[in-house]
Amino acid sequence: MDLGIRGRKAIICASSDGLGKGCALALAMAGVSVVINGRDAEKLERTAAEIRLAAGVDVTVVCADVSTAQGQAALLAACPEPDILINNNGGPPFRDFRELDRAAMLDGVTMNMVTPIELIQKVLDGMVARGFGRIVNITSISVKMPVAGLDLSSGARAGLTAFLGGIARSVIANNVTINNLLPGSFDTKRLKQGRDRRALQAGVSEASIAEADRLDIPAKRFGTSEEFGNTCAFLCSTHASYITGQNLLIDGGVFPGAF
Repeated sequence: MDLGIRGRKAIICASSDGLGKGCALALAMAGVSVVINGRDAEKLERTAAEIRLAAGVDVTVVCADVSTAQGQAALLAACPEPDILINNNGGPPFRDFRELDRAAMLDGVTMNMVTPIELIQKVLDGMVARGFGRIVNITSISVKMPVAGLDLSSGARAGLTAFLGGIARSVIANNVTINNLLPGSFDTKRLKQGRDRRALQAGVSEASIAEADRLDIPAKRFGTSEEFGNTCAFLCSTHASYITGQNLLIDGGVFPGAF
């Protein structure tokens, strides 16, 4: 399927690895010039080379912390008029909520709520003026199905979802959409780190934890960054112009609701 976005420009935050990288690669394969971002310069350059080889599009690297004013300025200097913005960022680690002090809570809200809002503030009016824009926020299944120990991440991402609900509906008449992708268990480094922690606490192998987790998923497998990226690219396409303000679960059937 031709997604109708060849020649567009995209900023993909936290995209040197994992789900962000999957989104960057899928958009590049659709003919979009991409600005990728991360804090590991070597990994970013490897990812950029991989995308250029696979897709043959312009790939710009911005090594920066997207939660800082300087990092955001660097992204927008590299792409002042993006057609597509993919908001993604690391989240707070697993932690009992009793251990969270005010500084930790403010850091979590900054990473997973304030930062994407700040970036949207900076790009939205330009998208409206040009008559095209696609914003996709990578949040989490925990927005709909909270996970103990990820309370701070869940709360911040749920806050982002509610904050943007009305905004999404205010700009769709200008062909600008804002949607959220809610990943479940994907085969990423962050997921493995969580299993490592649980394995250490339980005194068992990471492999045994992974197998038990896999069997708990109706699909009986973990998701891949490639299929996540392709879903993101569709939401950025011309075919998705009537979809906005939505929370799309990509979880292999884990969430047990009908609505």
